[in-house]
Amino acid sequence: MSQKPSATIRYTAMRLGIFVGCFLAVWGLVRLRLVPAGLGDANLAWVVLLALVLSAPLSFVLLRKQREEMSAQIAGKVEQARTRLAENRGQEDAADDAARAAHS
Repeated sequence: MSQKPSATIRYTAMRLGIFVGCFLAVWGLVRLRLVPAGLGDANLAWVVLLALVLSAPLSFVLLRKQREEMSAQIAGKVEQARTRLAENRGQEDAADDAARAAHS
């Protein structure tokens, strides 16, 4: 029985993959001196910042379907939790009413 992996894990892995790809691309461009290397010893921070700035809009556009799947999965789980909570409240109310009726 194969279980479908969590949409959140898939989305996060894909988002991380896009970031790593952007990081490697920016790092390569910095090494080739096509992009400035930052100020002083800030080279790594500059590369990470540029990779974040590039990967955010790419993730927004490229991962739309996965983000919608993740949202639907989370909404379904929230609805299940709300239903269970309402059922538990009903059971507690019934037990409380029964206890009050027994003491009357």
